[in-house]
Amino acid sequence: MTPDTDRTDANLALFERARRVIPGGVNSPVRAFRAVGGTPRFITRAEGAYIWDANGQRYIDYIGSWGPMILGHGHPAVLEAVQKAARDGFSFGAPTEREIELAEEILRHVPSMDMVRLVSSGTEAAMSAIRLARGATGRNKLVKFEGCYHGHADALLVKAGSGLATFGHPTSAGVPAVVAQDTLVLEYNNLSQLEAAFAAHGSEIACLMIEPIAGNMNFVRASVPFMQRCRELCTQHGALLVFDEVMTGFRVALGGAQSLYAQAIPDFAPDLTVLGKVIGGGMPLAAFGGRCAVMEQLAPLGPVYQAGTLSGNPVATACGLATLREISREGFYDALARQTRTLIEGLKSEADAAGVAFSADSEGGMFGFFLLPELPQNYTAVMKSDGARFNTLFHGLLERGVYVAPALYEAGFVSAAHSDEDLARTFEAARAAFRLLTK
Repeated sequence: MTPDTDRTDANLALFERARRVIPGGVNSPVRAFRAVGGTPRFITRAEGAYIWDANGQRYIDYIGSWGPMILGHGHPAVLEAVQKAARDGFSFGAPTEREIELAEEILRHVPSMDMVRLVSSGTEAAMSAIRLARGATGRNKLVKFEGCYHGHADALLVKAGSGLATFGHPTSAGVPAVVAQDTLVLEYNNLSQLEAAFAAHGSEIACLMIEPIAGNMNFVRASVPFMQRCRELCTQHGALLVFDEVMTGFRVALGGAQSLYAQAIPDFAPDLTVLGKVIGGGMPLAAFGGRCAVMEQLAPLGPVYQAGTLSGNPVATACGLATLREISREGFYDALARQTRTLIEGLKSEADAAGVAFSADSEGGMFGFFLLPELPQNYTAVMKSDGARFNTLFHGLLERGVYVAPALYEAGFVSAAHSDEDLARTFEAARAAFRLLTK
């Protein structure tokens, strides 16, 4: 395999050019490779399970645009829908029938939601859901958890994981203390902290927002007892339980992560749900929704204002609708979950053979792995991971044509396009990469 330094000419040239006009050379921080070192790959095209960089190097893609590409890149039905929609018009600033169809398709699979509002990004959806929760309850405080990332709205950039964890900052510059003072940050999966927070502030809490499977500290599940207690305390104190399923929605199961908890907890449902990624199929589209009584607090029906020029964009809704129709076919998730489990079991086998401490977990088409002997349950445990060893593993895989997230704290994604041959090639690359950790 050609060394990294011998085949980054075009990528390096583009990166140097980008840094002159774009802060850090990238439009989203984790793309900069600052956590892992080296030169970012500038992607020129994608197809199925593969992406190609500016040098023409092909990679097996386990990022999938950070989750949306559940069908793989360029699925024929999705491509056809997008092309037809684009011919009809890029944007109208007026309602379309397709917005209704997409809303109906989402609600069909997520029974906790009676109504849904389409927006353009996960950050916008999470920010709007919190505003709605505050407006509906007349309260100000919100509960979030260390390592959970809900977008870059000011009040949420407090121990937020993801890119912030990568750079080692607990919060962001430019966020006034007064903006974050109503954000209560608790340890994920810590029942005693959760109960103490509601005991002290229950009557002031508008909502509790949580990633049911945190994908921004890699892959960490909320335990069933913890999630059940979140639901009970929110109900008891009149706060809204907000599920951030930007990453897990339609990715871990057709009904999202909440459908998995509903199997274990009687009558379980969140009050509001935030969705993104898969529902847009790779286009800029997200949503938030919940019960009628709450959603009808939104303008133009109620006093909580939210608006967006490109909300429900006709090309994005075409992409999302075509994606949801494909993944709702019988057997889709069984096959996807089986392939994802095969991936992490194979990686575990290669790590064991090399004598490398390794733990992994998956649900549906989402997975995560740690260079730790046991799966962590919270942000503090995740931070015990050895970043330098991960960087060595990352580059070992990248140089052998396998592209995983360029950061220790990000989950990975398998698509329906990943074949058995792709997995076999991944295991071969991992075998060599794990050996680098034992030298």
